[in-house]
Amino acid sequence: MQHPATPPLTPGDIKAAAERIAGHVRPVTVAPADGHTVLALEFMQHTGSFKARGAMNFLLAHREAGLLPEAGLTLASGGNAGLACAWAARAHGVRATVFLPGTAPPVKVARLRSYGAEVRLVGTRYDEARAACAEFASASGALASASGALASHAYDHPLIAAGAGTLTEEILRRVPEGLDTLVVSVGGGGLFAGVATAALEAGVEVVAVEPENCRALNAALAAGRVVDAAVDSVAADSLGATRVSETALAVARRPGVRSVLVPDAAIVRARQQLWDERRLAVEHAAATACAYTPEPGERAAIVLCGANTGLGDLA
Repeated sequence: MQHPATPPLTPGDIKAAAERIAGHVRPVTVAPADGHTVLALEFMQHTGSFKARGAMNFLLAHREAGLLPEAGLTLASGGNAGLACAWAARAHGVRATVFLPGTAPPVKVARLRSYGAEVRLVGTRYDEARAACAEFASASGALASASGALASHAYDHPLIAAGAGTLTEEILRRVPEGLDTLVVSVGGGGLFAGVATAALEAGVEVVAVEPENCRALNAALAAGRVVDAAVDSVAADSLGATRVSETALAVARRPGVRSVLVPDAAIVRARQQLWDERRLAVEHAAATACAYTPEPGERAAIVLCGANTGLGDLA
């Protein structure tokens, strides 16, 4: 977890990230939806999700500072974060070692390897893969498997959140009439923290949407601190963090942020409607944001954050 003494995420961090990753990521496309609502099609990003922004910012910032070791990057994640880490590493000739539980779907393993990552399958649970990743990254000579690789994180790092936050300015530039609200799905909080920091600075409110039974941010707000939350949702493959980041909680406490919970049935329905009515195939995490219904007259942009999903149930 992020150390409590870490400085808060600032608009300056996000501006620096935007300058750093310019030309390395795809600018977001914005499309009109219903009424005053637009859709930010970030699922068209490299690797199929917004994670490419944070992964690229993390790698380039460490390279600029001379802190990128010969052993490269390592991450425990079989999802979008792992794919983004592997993609960013390949783009700059850097080694990437991704740890997954042995139960990871073969299709994810194959895609990671297609990006040139070394994939290590450990145990049967994510926690086992994460522990093995931490040992691998340790510079301690006492650990036989230590490599000195730089450990990245799926969401809980300032550079990761700042990279995600670059999305906001791009959306605002593409909606010249202005926005009242930016709507975003929340898992561990990396996307939310970055996007919300930039949005609030621009005077735009933020709606943080989570599944009813996968609500790490909402539970933290209710408790007044980061707490463990149950994970039981159709969107849990991407939004299934048991704890939200401290940075995300701090941003969520600011005026102009609303926490909204939606049922799985609404998520499934929103995802199907995106396909039936617009031929947009997104993952349930992206559809979670679409399960929020803007108020009449509300000028809203809904972030469709990822598309790494099976298509069989959309036919």
